[in-house]
Amino acid sequence: MHNDSIETLLLRHYGSAAPTPPALEQRLLRGAYQDKQELRRQQQVATRIREYRLSRRRAVRLVAIGSAGLGLLSVALESVNAIMGPDASQPAHS
Repeated sequence: MHNDSIETLLLRHYGSAAPTPPALEQRLLRGAYQDKQELRRQQQVATRIREYRLSRRRAVRLVAIGSAGLGLLSVALESVNAIMGPDASQPAHS
């Protein structure tokens, strides 16, 4: 069914006596054009990301920020475990 033309699908759904929806061709062309523009935009973003140059200074900064974030997460988890007590690590159903 995915290879059927739009005419075949309309005939199957509405029958041969049904009128063609108003401005169908224009709406289909507009939708195809919008799909084409979206694909072009996604390709431009992918190209921009692929060609983006990252300086060593920026790479070190990103790694430092990521490490600091993981450190904060670790401290937060330890404090939650300390607040909940040693029994918090036990499964609830045992």
